[in-house]
Amino acid sequence: MVPNPRAETRADQLRPLNHPRPARILTEQGRPAVVIEGQRRYRVTQVRDAWRIDDEWWRNPISRRYYQLVLDNGSLRTVYHDLITDTWYEQGY
Repeated sequence: MVPNPRAETRADQLRPLNHPRPARILTEQGRPAVVIEGQRRYRVTQVRDAWRIDDEWWRNPISRRYYQLVLDNGSLRTVYHDLITDTWYEQGY
């Protein structure tokens, strides 16, 4: 168990973690096929996992389809398609 530091948490000291960044994704049959970064293109060699999140329908709806991708340079990326705005983002960890 972690001891209580007895320090007050203030809202102005909080910051979002893993802030998503806009991404350029080309799709084939609705799934990510190519990730574009500047002038470079990385082909998706494997979709390791895919899942969907639908939340806060009563307030500010969130509807996203996430993909964990393996690219042809060996890197692992997590991207999501915002189904409400039809835009793509990369989610860093």
